[in-house]
Amino acid sequence: MTDRPSMSSRRARPATIQSSGQRASVARSNSRKRSNLLLVIAATVLILFVAAGSWLAHRAHQVRSNLESSMALLPELQAAVNSRDASGASATTAQIQEYTAAARTAGADPLWKAAALVPFVGQNFSAVTEVTVSADDVISRAVTPIVDSFATLDWDSLSPTDGRIDTAPLADVSPTLSAAANTVNLSFGRLEGIDRSELLPQIAGPLKKAVDALDEVRGPITSASRASELLPSMLGADGPRNYLVLVQNSAEVRATGGISGALAVLTVEDGRISLTDQGSASEMGRFTPPLPMDPEQERIYSYRMGTFMQSVNLTPDFPSAASTAQQMWEQRNPGSIINGVIALDPVVLANILSATGPVELGAIGDPAVDALLANTQLPTALDSTNVVPTLLSDVYAQIEEPAVQDAYFAAVAAKVFGALTNIQGDGTQLVDALVTSGEQGRLHLWSASTDEQDLLAQTDLAGAALGPAVGGAAFGVYFNDGTGAKMDYYVRRTVQLVKSCPGDGYSLYTVRVTLTNTAPADAATSLPEYVTGAGAFGVDPGRVKTNTVSYGPAQSRLQQARLDGAEAPIGSFAHGNRPVGILTTELGPGETVTLEMDFSKVVQETEPVVDITPTVQDPSDVLLPAQGLQSCS
Repeated sequence: MTDRPSMSSRRARPATIQSSGQRASVARSNSRKRSNLLLVIAATVLILFVAAGSWLAHRAHQVRSNLESSMALLPELQAAVNSRDASGASATTAQIQEYTAAARTAGADPLWKAAALVPFVGQNFSAVTEVTVSADDVISRAVTPIVDSFATLDWDSLSPTDGRIDTAPLADVSPTLSAAANTVNLSFGRLEGIDRSELLPQIAGPLKKAVDALDEVRGPITSASRASELLPSMLGADGPRNYLVLVQNSAEVRATGGISGALAVLTVEDGRISLTDQGSASEMGRFTPPLPMDPEQERIYSYRMGTFMQSVNLTPDFPSAASTAQQMWEQRNPGSIINGVIALDPVVLANILSATGPVELGAIGDPAVDALLANTQLPTALDSTNVVPTLLSDVYAQIEEPAVQDAYFAAVAAKVFGALTNIQGDGTQLVDALVTSGEQGRLHLWSASTDEQDLLAQTDLAGAALGPAVGGAAFGVYFNDGTGAKMDYYVRRTVQLVKSCPGDGYSLYTVRVTLTNTAPADAATSLPEYVTGAGAFGVDPGRVKTNTVSYGPAQSRLQQARLDGAEAPIGSFAHGNRPVGILTTELGPGETVTLEMDFSKVVQETEPVVDITPTVQDPSDVLLPAQGLQSCS
């Protein structure tokens, strides 16, 4: 009896077995619940991912469509601006701003910004955000204010009326242009700083287009900003200014354009312009001792730069040439103060005459000169089509005496100046003519004011060989006459850059120049002695001697030179941190020569730019497209 389990024990066992089954069942139930919960969570996350992806795709479509719509309107805006359609420009700008604002809203969406934090792909979202923000900033803070100012600007006030330019509109628009330039430059810097190598091609491509577009517009906007800041004071708003004008004769070429034969002094006060003096370089005579020069440039271009007014611009660095010309004039004209120097050539006069219309020359005023001119076939009226051949060729063919030539040049300058200060009709044509002249490198400006010159130094008008406007892969090809005559009217030139990769990790650029003497075969006898030089400087009549000067980029090296493929000795110098090479050639009528200079160790991978001497040719005929612009990295 004692071995039997107690009743309580027997009853307890079934209860114990039942509890284990229940626990197993509960565990299975809990497991199913956890699985279901995980499935719910996974489904929820999947749904959220799908929803997020759909939303991001929707936002991406909004960004793309709005930016494309805004870009499609840019040609319409440009056309309206070019045609001076103020209302049309304002309406188009408002449409563009609606699109860029919508693109910015999409690109700045909170979920879009969150996606920018995702490793490996986030930078693509961030780049798109930067593009939309920059696009909207440029339109709302730069383009719109400029267009609004454009709509209210009296363009005729920008051209002389009764000898005066109203400087108030320029001063009024200056803050707007300055703010616009800052916006564009900041946006450009922000987008240019994005590493495109880490982006998807679908993002990197449009980003590059945006950077290129901003780079294209920031130059003109910045130039307009500087002009609005400079011009009021330079036009005498703060007191009278005197400007020495060098009329450069391209028939005898110099690095900045041509020999400075005719001279004039313009005086401006409160926008009113008057011609107060005239002269010629030959009247200035020889400066003994020569004026002090920069030692580097004196080694390259000789003491003649500081000895003769005709030689101040043997250097392509216009600030140096202008400063020397200022000193020469002031020495020869005691009491005269020159506040700035302007250089232009006959093509600039042609551009001006295209805006003013023809000018009648009439009598010069000197009976002896008028009697001589009466026996010539020179035109009695000058216009945009005949002024260049008249001044660069016909005058020398029909007038033998240099003094009479100088009188004729002075008369032409006075007549063109008179037309310039009393322009009739649409003043925008004059603005366009001066802009075109500046773009062709035919118009230079220097100011004796340090503050003004610091601003000018950042523009192409400065014509500087060194400084902030000269950077990156910058080359220069300049020409100086060695004939001592007016034979450059017959020389045709081409300039081309050819890039190669020598395998040392750097780029090598070859500056290739062709020169052709197109003078008639009998030039020695058929052309006037004043044109041929009559052998006075050791060059036989009809032949042309030229010193070709090439500048390489900063820190590069001048390696070697060739003439018609054969290695040639070269003059090697340095101007600042730029290498300089000089080759001298001499050509008879009908002859052509090709010269090449190699610049190695070029580290800049920016798009190369080439500055050239403006000649009688159109710059587009001289500067040929560069070859081999592949990356050497």
